Amino acid sequence: SRRIWTAETDRTSAIAEGISRDKDLTKSLLSSCGVPVPEGRLVDSADDACEAAEDIGYPVVVKPSDGNHARGVFTNLITRAEVESAYAAAVDEGSGVIVERFVRGSEHRLLVIGGKLVAAARGETAKVIADGESTIDQLIDSQINSDPRRGAEEEYPLDILSLSDNPVARLEVTRQGFSGDSIPPAGREVLIVRSGNHTDDITDSVHPDTAATAALAARIVGLDIAGVDLVCEDISQPLDEQRGAIVEVNAGPGLLMHLKPESGEPRPVGRAIVDQLFPNGDDGRIPVIGVSGSFGKTTVASLIARILALSGKHTGLACSDGLFLDRRCIAKDDSANWAAANRILMNRAVDAAVLENGGDTILGEGLAYDRCLIGVITNVDASTHFGRYDIETPEQVFTILRTQVDLVLPGGAAVLNAGHPMLVDIAPLCDGEVIFFATDPEQAALIEHRAQGKRAVFARHGQVVLASGKEEMSIVSLESIPLTDAGRVDFEIENVLAATAAAWALGIGPELIRTGLETFTVA
Repeated sequence: SRRIWTAETDRTSAIAEGISRDKDLTKSLLSSCGVPVPEGRLVDSADDACEAAEDIGYPVVVKPSDGNHARGVFTNLITRAEVESAYAAAVDEGSGVIVERFVRGSEHRLLVIGGKLVAAARGETAKVIADGESTIDQLIDSQINSDPRRGAEEEYPLDILSLSDNPVARLEVTRQGFSGDSIPPAGREVLIVRSGNHTDDITDSVHPDTAATAALAARIVGLDIAGVDLVCEDISQPLDEQRGAIVEVNAGPGLLMHLKPESGEPRPVGRAIVDQLFPNGDDGRIPVIGVSGSFGKTTVASLIARILALSGKHTGLACSDGLFLDRRCIAKDDSANWAAANRILMNRAVDAAVLENGGDTILGEGLAYDRCLIGVITNVDASTHFGRYDIETPEQVFTILRTQVDLVLPGGAAVLNAGHPMLVDIAPLCDGEVIFFATDPEQAALIEHRAQGKRAVFARHGQVVLASGKEEMSIVSLESIPLTDAGRVDFEIENVLAATAAAWALGIGPELIRTGLETFTVA
């Protein structure tokens, strides 16, 4: 019963992730909305890449159009040969290649969650200083990879560097006249990668206009959580003043750089994500209504589902009559079982579930949910449960039925028939509220319940009455409810009262409850 995303959210997220991976499309969308991006275009060959570089003006960047993790991204290219070499490597990393203007400055990662900047980090270059004796490969191992922050696993904020595995680093070293086997002269500084891992927290330095631009970029692409990469020389100044630009929007940003920065303050990005997913303390659950008892379960479940649908909830119903999404029948066979309930709960289009649970289901399969918002027990006839699963005593029946009440959440309610002593005895086991219902308003348990200021639903003078303590409200005439045959069928009146109490517990107003009761018919 725990839910985070609706089906529509999933589809939107998938589309947004696809857009973010298509860098050319991302740039087009951002540019059309006034977000600064580097000039550039898609190319389809090495010659086309060189032509694009000439048109844009050197230096340029060559990168895959749909890559990630900065693989195949070559920056500050200043010659035709470098562009050709970079194109050959970049084309293997994705389905297309982009050539764009090289933006001067440092690379920054801005983490946007729920339309707000929550953290920012600056990238660092990786370089070695020659000792006159070691090769560049050896210097990388001794001076860069020896850093305890580097490792292959997720818990390390920095990656292991290797020229053999990193064509970008290999080109950077080559353009300085070296290879991995070279031994540079002592004191010579050799740049390995120009845009390395992000290590320094600079959240408090980001200019408000830049933060707003990053948030706009995430919103344009359609991401609630996004890592926005931008390049500029001074993050404390607006991008427009320094020809800075957003170069990428990532749908799956890393968090470790913000949780464990090399310098600066760690940022509580996990809390920001949880707050985005569960606003205002939302626990991600949909309303689950479990209906148990000896008789009337199917009718009560169907009636509750009908009222929920009228309230605007996309309601799933699993009962003996079948499996339903709103009023559409998905399966006509008996669906008062674990498998059908699980189908409802797995369906992300559903935002309320009504599930019938007979004693056999509880004993033989268990329930498909861990807790429910509303637990209804329609009535008890212990003899109907005898003879199955070795059930032979009322005490055993009590144990079965209490399961439905045991699962009610503290903020939920148990809806119980006050005319059955066993259910009155079960009531104190509920972690939430208890709402009694009865066809006889003079039931002793119901009267005592109301005396304590608690809620009850009953029939009086041909009316369905909602009572909270001494206050009463008649909401509908039994004569106008088709299910009760103009108020002549007692057991259907009981079913109406149970469904009414459940709907009331769900916060549905009297007008909608009345409409549901007056328009509900059994096929």
